[in-house]
Amino acid sequence: QVQLVQSGGGLVQAGGSLRLSCAASGGFFRINNMDWYRQAPGKQRELVASITRAGSTNYADSVKGRFTISRDNAKNTVYLQMDSLKPEDAAVYYCAADVATTILRVVRYWGQGTQVTVSS
Repeated sequence: QVQLVQSGGGLVQAGGSLRLSCAASGGFFRINNMDWYRQAPGKQRELVASITRAGSTNYADSVKGRFTISRDNAKNTVYLQMDSLKPEDAAVYYCAADVATTILRVVRYWGQGTQVTVSS
């Protein structure tokens, strides 16, 4: 059974930094794309950043230049470094991964979510 376990997050003042981690475990062939999403109260879940297995990245316009997504394929882990945090970045953050459970089957898995609170 594949699991994505998140760590990091918490409370930070505006302008501060936080780092989120998401580690995959269980039996699988390999992990393809890995993403970070966030959902604020009353809002839809939005894609924050994504990274391919080769390391190509994409970011939401709202976080470009402030957030950095990275991954360690040997550790099956994706990270989100969040700098210059703003109150509007406050949300529950979720990681997601496209996991090839076999060479022919890819399943989308989600982390448990972690709260990020930014005080003004």
